[in-house]
Parts: sequence; C-alpha cells; structure tokens
Amino acid sequence: MTRPRALTVARILTVIAAAGLAACESGPPGPRVGKPAPEYGATTLQGDTVALSSLRGKVVLLNLWATWCAPCRHETPFLQSLYEQRRDEGLEIVGISMDTGDARDQVEEFVREFGVRYPILLDPQMRGMDSYRVLGLPASFLIDRDGTLRWMRFGPVSADDDEFMKALGATLE
Repeated sequence: MTRPRALTVARILTVIAAAGLAACESGPPGPRVGKPAPEYGATTLQGDTVALSSLRGKVVLLNLWATWCAPCRHETPFLQSLYEQRRDEGLEIVGISMDTGDARDQVEEFVREFGVRYPILLDPQMRGMDSYRVLGLPASFLIDRDGTLRWMRFGPVSADDDEFMKALGATLE
C-alpha cells in the first residue's frame, strides 16, 4: 500500500473509532459520584413496586446481583452481616436480582440459602443494568440520605475493602 493511501485508511479508521466512542457516550448519563443517583424502581418478591426515591432519609447500598453469579454469592454473607450491624444507623441494603425470565423461585431459594433479611427486588428486564451502566455483576452503589451517589463499585465488596468501609462510615455520619 502506498504511503498516501495508508494515511487515508488510517484517517478513515480514526473517524470510525471516534464515531464508535461517541455512540457509546450517547443516551442518558451514567452514575457519577457527587451527583443524584439515577432514579430506579423494581418489584419485591411480594409484587410491590419500590422506587429508590422512597428510601430518601436512609443511606442506601444498592446492590445489583444474580443467583448464578459466583462473586455475588461470595459477597452476600458480608452484606447480610453489614445490614445487621449498621441498619440501626440508617443503612438500608437493597439487593436487586438481575436474573432474567421467571426466576422468582431461584431468587427465593437464594434468599433462604443465605439468610438474607434485607430487601430483595426483582428486575427480570435488567433495567438497572442500563440505568447504572453496569456491564458485569455484582455492582454496588452507596447513596446518601438525600439521594446523592457517594461511592460505587463494579465488582464485589467485602469487610476488608477499606475504600468501601471509609465511604460507608462517612455517609452514615
């Protein structure tokens, strides 16, 4: 290939790449720390709809997960323990199952297996994945009492996660 033709091909590829990146950035903005958390709602195992805005006044750890997700299964005992330790300080953990289709039975079995007592919601259409720009599970979002996103993690959280524990402490103050 001649040098001028190679430069033309390179320019075309650069334009295509830029257009692809711009397309990825289109749509509603993703969550940003320090900004209001994206509005979101899902359904309880009993069939009631819960909106994130109805939890204002509490510190909310929104956790997107699925029954088939190994890291989700690993972090759930920690989340249950954290809920028991910190709920009297105003912490509300809300687990949102991203299991698709009619997975209610699997979700209920998961809740029994892990002794989960924090609220579990169902989102079989995985709207939360879009609203929070999540590509993989689990994903957690710490939201303050006013609905502002204070911390987020794409991946599991644990008791030895200093960044998370510091953010949680500051948000509960």
